[in-house]
Amino acid sequence: MTVNTVPFTFTRSGDRLVGTLYLPAGDPTGVVVTTGPLTSVKEQAAGVYAEALARRGFAALAFDHRTFGESAGEPRQLEDPLGKAADISAAVSALEADERFTGKPVVALGVCAGGGYMARAVADDPRLRAFAGVAGVYAAANPADPAVVERGRLARERRLATGEVETIPAVAADNGDVAMPLTEAFEYYGTPRGVVPNYTNGFAVESFEHTAGFDAQEAAARLSVPFLLVHSENALVPPWAHKFYAGVASPKSELWLDSVGQIDFYDDPRLIEPAADAAAELFRGVC
Repeated sequence: MTVNTVPFTFTRSGDRLVGTLYLPAGDPTGVVVTTGPLTSVKEQAAGVYAEALARRGFAALAFDHRTFGESAGEPRQLEDPLGKAADISAAVSALEADERFTGKPVVALGVCAGGGYMARAVADDPRLRAFAGVAGVYAAANPADPAVVERGRLARERRLATGEVETIPAVAADNGDVAMPLTEAFEYYGTPRGVVPNYTNGFAVESFEHTAGFDAQEAAARLSVPFLLVHSENALVPPWAHKFYAGVASPKSELWLDSVGQIDFYDDPRLIEPAADAAAELFRGVC
């Protein structure tokens, strides 16, 4: 199916957020809002899945969250899970206000860390009618490392006092002091495989105040819409995925694929296509 792309902008807390709408050739079956991995931008995994769902007849939005990519917001590269969930709700409001989508259900897809963020957004926003989590990282409410939280707090206080934003790389070849100390993450974000002009390899240190204690698991029991879990035993933290799925009481289904690791869910058609097929089937059930 032919897919067209058009810009789509909206605001949250006075900041302009920039997205790309992927549109099918005909009348869309429904509208999908996507969110992607830690520090990612719309041209990466979120856009890949938005395009795949547009090929299956849906309008789909991938966007840069506040402080990332083309979107406004300070401090730059701030990873704030609850802030990203609020961005998703702002996107839903903008999509529902768009005359092209009048009467169309809005559904949700999250990839990697975005799976956990989207879980909170869906649990808190009843306008989202179904949810697919692809290789989702459903962080548990373990006690946050006090040293990590303190590092984030000090970075925030320093910024407020001096205007200086302390950052570390998102990835590096030596997996040193980085946000994602995974070789496969560097092989994606740190090489031409995944790098796009809109991406910045950076992570605001004060993000640790927000990410260290983030709890996605609590959203499982609060989901009231159909849920699809797509995961792999070779992806990140399968026990969290199993635990989250077990906690969901709404109608649910699961698809376990054979991946190499986590990151191939971002760009390998052998994973993307079956995941998008399953998500489209779920979404058609509410559209």
